[in-house]
Amino acid sequence: MRELRGRIGNTIKSKFITGIFNRQSGTIARAGRWAGYFFAIGIIAGLGSIIFHLLCQLGVHYFMDLVAGYRPPPPAGEHHLIPPSDTPFNKWWLLFLPAIGGLFSGWIVYTFAPEAEGHGTDAAIDAYHRKGGFMRVRVPFIKTIASAITLTTGGSGGREGPIAQIGAGFGSFLATKLKLTDRDRRIMMAAGIGAGVGSIFRAPLAGALFAAEVLYRDPEFESEVIIPAGISSVVAYCLFCLVFGWGSLFESPNFKFQNPLELGPYLALAGVLAATGVLYIKVFYGVTALFKRLRVPNHIKPAIGGLITGVIGFFLPYTLAFGYGFVQQAIYDRHAILFLLALAIGKIFTTSFSIGSGGSGGVFGPSVVIGGAMGGVVGKLFNSLTPGIISEPGAFVIVGMAGFFTAVSNTPISTIIFVSEMTNSYHLLLPSLLVCSVCYLISQKWTIYHRQVKNKIDSPAHAGEFFVDVLQTIKVEGLMSKVKKVDTILQDIPFLEFKKYFSESKQHYFPVVDHNNRLIGIFSSTDIRGVLFAEGIEHLVRMKDIATSDIIVTTPSEDLNTVLQKFTMKNIDSLPVVQDDDHGTLIGMLNRREVISFYNQQIQRMKNGMAEVSGN
Repeated sequence: MRELRGRIGNTIKSKFITGIFNRQSGTIARAGRWAGYFFAIGIIAGLGSIIFHLLCQLGVHYFMDLVAGYRPPPPAGEHHLIPPSDTPFNKWWLLFLPAIGGLFSGWIVYTFAPEAEGHGTDAAIDAYHRKGGFMRVRVPFIKTIASAITLTTGGSGGREGPIAQIGAGFGSFLATKLKLTDRDRRIMMAAGIGAGVGSIFRAPLAGALFAAEVLYRDPEFESEVIIPAGISSVVAYCLFCLVFGWGSLFESPNFKFQNPLELGPYLALAGVLAATGVLYIKVFYGVTALFKRLRVPNHIKPAIGGLITGVIGFFLPYTLAFGYGFVQQAIYDRHAILFLLALAIGKIFTTSFSIGSGGSGGVFGPSVVIGGAMGGVVGKLFNSLTPGIISEPGAFVIVGMAGFFTAVSNTPISTIIFVSEMTNSYHLLLPSLLVCSVCYLISQKWTIYHRQVKNKIDSPAHAGEFFVDVLQTIKVEGLMSKVKKVDTILQDIPFLEFKKYFSESKQHYFPVVDHNNRLIGIFSSTDIRGVLFAEGIEHLVRMKDIATSDIIVTTPSEDLNTVLQKFTMKNIDSLPVVQDDDHGTLIGMLNRREVISFYNQQIQRMKNGMAEVSGN
């Protein structure tokens, strides 16, 4: 007997261990499979960044350098792949090059993928919230070509828009081919955004956080995106740096925050950046609206915008193309206040006309230049007024880059990390946090990303999830005031007697009880039709014969999500509420309409509460 027990015990133990091992193996296999997906997204996004960067380098050399003799300085982390030419500078070419680029870019975009117009990131945000993460495969390719043409012929814009769409487009394509859910497609698409942006700006951590934060206006993260975007971003960043070298995009001295009195000038900087950010948004979307009303073919609009950009560039050539090199010089305090002010204001208008007219490019890159230039203006002013407090205006350039993009994008956290990684300067985190927080609070009503939603409550992507989450937090006991007392029917009452009562009653559901007043069944007005119009059986039928004993009930401790599932199980409109410890004791009836009404009231209360918090 002891031997038999031992065998049985060993068998059970073996099966138990095998079950655990199988579950762990399944979990590891699933994690490995998803990691493979995110590695693939990172590889494609990294290759996309490499190709796009090469296209930009080639375009700037052959268009801006060889044709116009214009050679803007690069940031410290980038170098010319092709040695500069000896072509003399001819600013007349700068007058027409952006228009020529706009003409070709507009024809490509509006012929093959009209949704590739504009700054790109908005399209990816819209796809996340409203299209289940779906993007057409051709969009990233069209966006890449059109953006490269726009930006290398003098159009002002950034590189993150096309790169974000390359990564996002592949993530969406891969999820679609694998027949994954909309939720999985959204996550993979967002991972592509983080990978593209993190690699092209050499800021992998910020890229992952940006992909999770840029989706909302409120300071809220899409938590399920951060880890996938982190994996993809690291892979893309490593691939990009293997080709173009390691290091940050900008180089900066070892700035340090050591004097609390500097916080006053930094607060003033926050006010200036917020005001400039609102101006940027107003001008950008004012120009966009103007070109939408313009009654000319869409293909021509980017050429018109390019021509206006060229006119500005004729007088202010440093406002064309990328402009990162001028920010690099500003960090080392090599430009005067008027130059920096002209760079910032001019960049607002060249970007608005280049992209707002239907051209293709990003808005983050110009924001870095505008914010850095305005930071330099404020830093130099305070340096001349209070040199004992502000001794290094270049620090204001770096903080200005972070504060300005926060003001226009509502992404304070990822932007702080972005600028820290891009400049390899982590000693300015404290003033950056102050400036970004104040900029966000002042300008949260405005955003350059119009497709952002306020928070998860307002996101169509989370509508069903949020509905369930809220219902699961509410118990039936919270609706006891909505539970109605109803008349019960004794089980032995003849139908003939009930018929007289029914003619005067407004009840639709009738609980049936025994002589001890314990619930034994229930029926509805629909259930009695067969008897109501039958002749000769009214005096024979008892109410317990009509009632169903298979009762679907709820209790005060049950959540509303479970209650709604019970309502839909048999398409019923009312449930008996019974005691938790005794399902034979009836408390009352709960109507489906009351549950839905209560839910809507709770949602409205939550929205009003959030609106008050935002308003304060």
